[in-house]
Amino acid sequence: MKYIRANSLKRLFSLKRRSFEDGVVGNHRGIFEEEDKDGCKDGFEIASAAQRPSWKCFSFEEIFVATNAFSSENLVGKGGYAEVYRGVLNDGEEIAVKRLTKTYSDERKEKDFLTEIGTIGHVCHPNVLGLLGCCIDNGLFLIFQFSSLGSVASRLHDANSPPMDWKTRNKIAIGTARGLHYLHKVCQRRIIHRDIKSSNILLTADFEPQISDFGLAKWLPSQLTHHSIAPIEGTFGHLAPEYFMHGTVDEKTDVFAFGVFLLEIISGRKPVDASHQSLHCWAKPLLNREEMEKLVDPRLGGSFDISQLKRLTFAASLCIRASAAWRPTMTEVLEVLMEGETDKERWKMPEEEQEEFWGFEDLEYECHSSFSVSPDDSISTASSLRERN
Repeated sequence: MKYIRANSLKRLFSLKRRSFEDGVVGNHRGIFEEEDKDGCKDGFEIASAAQRPSWKCFSFEEIFVATNAFSSENLVGKGGYAEVYRGVLNDGEEIAVKRLTKTYSDERKEKDFLTEIGTIGHVCHPNVLGLLGCCIDNGLFLIFQFSSLGSVASRLHDANSPPMDWKTRNKIAIGTARGLHYLHKVCQRRIIHRDIKSSNILLTADFEPQISDFGLAKWLPSQLTHHSIAPIEGTFGHLAPEYFMHGTVDEKTDVFAFGVFLLEIISGRKPVDASHQSLHCWAKPLLNREEMEKLVDPRLGGSFDISQLKRLTFAASLCIRASAAWRPTMTEVLEVLMEGETDKERWKMPEEEQEEFWGFEDLEYECHSSFSVSPDDSISTASSLRERN
């Protein structure tokens, strides 16, 4: 393949493996020791040394046979620039093969492909989807473990399936928070996912959530407080105000999206409904009046744990605050989700700080209505924002 040098990619794999063997786990321990001094809770811990990832360079023949020649029957997902196929290797292991489509230029393919490998290739946590390997023959392919239960979105919104029980919802919320905490605070480099949503949270056979799809993810070097990004990309209903309006990205961008995800788990509603109303705008009045039970998915028939509901709704209310400065970190989100009692006074905002970003919901609606896309689609909003300016 003319736009990727196989030897360079192999060197990348080799370097990543050595970095794990030579001290990443030790670095993770050091980070946890610092956080424990600051009161970090048990249960935040990452994967052990025994769970270090190993990568493999798959041959095209292997994945071609595994997916039955990329049969349409094995197509399990499709996005703006990639298709995902289910496959079965010769040893019986189920895999997911992410194939980049031919819509991108060669340069963009190479950049995105290497960026995603560089982002997810070294992560190691039970709540983050691990990379098994890649293939650079006859195209660009990433290979992952197959998630037998699909995504949270598919399980939560499938009208033909029974409603997800409350215990499972709470497990998914906490597991996803742990995975995001790992990416922000524990991973060797800070990772901003930029597209946290229910369709990007996959489920293992025992309903353990795993954060997936790092196509929009960004490193955030320690010397930087944020990125300024253009074009603005993401999913309507999940975009934080400062990112949607100014292109500013940091950990709090993911925190906002996680708050929307919590509301989706609690209510069973989609992030944007048929009338283009966002879930967080619908939920905010109920959260402000502390009418928590009105937020709960009616399909549960009142079967939920009230103490867990209080923690989840309070965490969601903090995460979707318009001001990023007043949102919690994922460490603090986990504290709220796992503590028996929550000190609400600690999170009370001064009256002068309680104003929302004026017109954010209107801007979101107008920009959304200018595109003929599904609310779940990830899109670029740059052209619409330029027209308004």
